[in-house]
Amino acid sequence: MLAAVMASDINWDPALSKLFTTLKESENLSNDQEIDFLKALLESKELNALVNVHTKVAKVGRDERLAPVLSTSAQVLYEVLEQLSQRCHLSEDCKEAFHLLQDAHVQHLLFAHDAIAQKDFYPHLPEAPFEMDEDEETIKIVQLVKSNEPLGATIKTDEETGKIIIARIMHGGAADRSGLIHVGDEVIEVNSINVEGKTPGDVLTILQNSEGTITFKLVPADAKGAQRESKVRVRAHFDYNPDVDPYIPCKEAGLAFQRGDVLHIVAQDDAYWWQARREHERSARAGLIPSRALQERRIIHERTQRDGNDLDSKPGSCASLCNTTPPGSPRLHTSSSSSSCRQPKTKKIMYDLTENDDFDREQIATYEEVAKLYPRPGIFRPVVLIGAPGVGRNELRRRLIARDPEKFRSPVPYTTRPMRTGEVAGREYIFVAREKMDADIEAGKFVEHGEYKGHLYGTSAESVKSIVNAGCVCVLSPHYQAIKTLRTAQLKPFLIHIKPPELDELKSTRTEARAKSTFDEANARSFTDEEFDDMVKSAERIDFLYGHFFDVEIVNGELINAFEQLVHNVQRLENEPLWAPSIWVQ
Repeated sequence: MLAAVMASDINWDPALSKLFTTLKESENLSNDQEIDFLKALLESKELNALVNVHTKVAKVGRDERLAPVLSTSAQVLYEVLEQLSQRCHLSEDCKEAFHLLQDAHVQHLLFAHDAIAQKDFYPHLPEAPFEMDEDEETIKIVQLVKSNEPLGATIKTDEETGKIIIARIMHGGAADRSGLIHVGDEVIEVNSINVEGKTPGDVLTILQNSEGTITFKLVPADAKGAQRESKVRVRAHFDYNPDVDPYIPCKEAGLAFQRGDVLHIVAQDDAYWWQARREHERSARAGLIPSRALQERRIIHERTQRDGNDLDSKPGSCASLCNTTPPGSPRLHTSSSSSSCRQPKTKKIMYDLTENDDFDREQIATYEEVAKLYPRPGIFRPVVLIGAPGVGRNELRRRLIARDPEKFRSPVPYTTRPMRTGEVAGREYIFVAREKMDADIEAGKFVEHGEYKGHLYGTSAESVKSIVNAGCVCVLSPHYQAIKTLRTAQLKPFLIHIKPPELDELKSTRTEARAKSTFDEANARSFTDEEFDDMVKSAERIDFLYGHFFDVEIVNGELINAFEQLVHNVQRLENEPLWAPSIWVQ
């Protein structure tokens, strides 16, 4: 009676209570001593508290609104300690931070945080022992607890043997975290159902219909090295949607992304399908994306189709992607060819004399490896405003310089034309002889140059470097083809595309602002509808040819709003580490 009263005062966890009842009813407990021992253990405050904590942690882990910012904080801690150890002689604050981060309580707190962030608190069931004769094939039995999370593995039929094998383990998924299933393992049974002669689709149906624990009977692969996450980060230069890709091995495993997204490539062991996750989703399961080689092949195939020379290809398994591009592949944005549309008018041509848009259009944009580029005190990256003629990039440049003339500067352009009345050499232009400028152009001393009404104009690379070396921000608004000469590891420019709004908004905002056309120097007049149309088409062309190079896009509808965005991004450039081509960081 007393025991019953005491038991009623204890707030048992329902799962522990159910476990005790099940064990008591089983035949495995042969005497009262074993029952008393288990009862005392399951009623202990310590065990119930641990189970309560685990239940709450698991609930938090399933709440997508509480996704962790970082899942490797302990690793970051060690990196910070390493940096601090080299600088602790600089200040007392540095020493204090170093000793604080060495505290065992702080470190164990971060270990616990990472375990929760990585969802490393679900039960890991050991491989069940399976006795076999020496002559028989080795078999392993693996049990995984099924939850709302995908298992994170793909299977395929071996072309030679017809057997079902593990084709891929997704980094960060349940199968990966278990450490028990490896690429190349042969699947014999799933939940006691023999899969011999079945297709991967049949096995998927078995898994979908399973509840609770899933048991795999596997023949281990010969080699099963642990998967290591690479540290490669890339910026995507195209859009991708796995839902419309008929050749992805598993649509549910695909990762959708947009041009400009930074992706962490965690595995490149498959020549055609990489595993990746978005950089800001570090605790998420990795997804499949087309590799660089595969995407290049797709783009070449699309261009060949557009030229009327379709590749002789056969749709089939994912292996056929080595030789062809599926008809449902994501496409790049296209534009009318230069031979079939009117070229936009320009006020003054300032670009390389050997214009080669056709060559640029043939460049294959897939992925670019990137790394964080940290601001350097006193050395500012040039700010380059690219846009269609008349879009307002020169006005934005003038306003930025007027905001702080001591900080923001533009190089004085060179020209071979004669100096006009009222002009001062070195203020409006640097006037040089034609022979001298021709020689400097041949020597590659200009970041942009062109000819207008028989005279050369250009911006020298040395003038850009001198502004940077003086501790100022160099602001440029060149012709879009200058991107090819400006985007170098030496200059490290910050490229901003100044885009026009939709055509109706473009007309209304310019009309309300009483904007004057920049296409007619002799007469102050408003823009024509033809010029507005040219502006939009030119912006589309720039986006098609060079859109993947831009760090930021600003739509210049209302000039005040566009300028505020420009100032905000320039401030970010000065204060925040930003993604840039990895060769700029090395």
